[in-house]
Amino acid sequence: MSRIHPNGTAEPSSSRRRRAASASGSAAAARCCAGTSSSTTVAAAAAAYTVWMRSSMGFQGTDGVSAYDAAGELAFRVDNYSRRPKLLAGELLLMDGRGLPLLSLRPQIISMHDQWNCYRSASPEDECQGKSARSSQRLFSVRKCSALLQSSREAEVFFCTTTAADRSASDHGGPSFWVEGCFLRRSCKIRRGSDGEEVARIARKKAGAGDDNKAGASTLLGEDVFSLVVQPGVDSVTIMAIVVVLDRICRRPYTPLMCSS
Repeated sequence: MSRIHPNGTAEPSSSRRRRAASASGSAAAARCCAGTSSSTTVAAAAAAYTVWMRSSMGFQGTDGVSAYDAAGELAFRVDNYSRRPKLLAGELLLMDGRGLPLLSLRPQIISMHDQWNCYRSASPEDECQGKSARSSQRLFSVRKCSALLQSSREAEVFFCTTTAADRSASDHGGPSFWVEGCFLRRSCKIRRGSDGEEVARIARKKAGAGDDNKAGASTLLGEDVFSLVVQPGVDSVTIMAIVVVLDRICRRPYTPLMCSS
């Protein structure tokens, strides 16, 4: 089964087995989620990912999320995905390309805003010491905005362990991040709550529109494949977790089939 690359080509089976996501990059991202900073980690350019709403597991019946970086390597994955109602959905585990846990996403059962909470996952060292994989340290929450507000915001993100910028937004009663646009149409932006600056963008994926394509022909891929661009200095792990939650809270309304007469 072929894979979808950011450059629009299919991934060969040999590359499929290379789950070489950077361990140092994942660790730095995890530290950023916890509110700590690394002065030695400097992003030089925006990070581009292709997100495929399918599990990276190749056998039949699996469901999940797979995100590939610009080099075509598996960067993030969710294999224990569930589209069941929130009462039965349980926990979703966001992992890096090698399967190491990064964050756990849990629905808040009693919530008027279809809220999901993000927690830190236990590291392999913690598990070796007998610590539980279900951490109680909540990092942030994602809430769906009410349609009655007639706002362009689709969801809002509220951090618990915050940076100075996040605390500034929270002091004014606002979210740390908010989502503008329509996720179901794969056309939305994630903006920082303190200044409204765009930190990530989601758009429909086009294949065959590279610079070497002089004819300019391109093919618009299905809605289960889309591009995600994360701006420099923004934690990709946090953004990816928001994307996974958006797919759970922004469900398509039921549309009955119309029979022609």
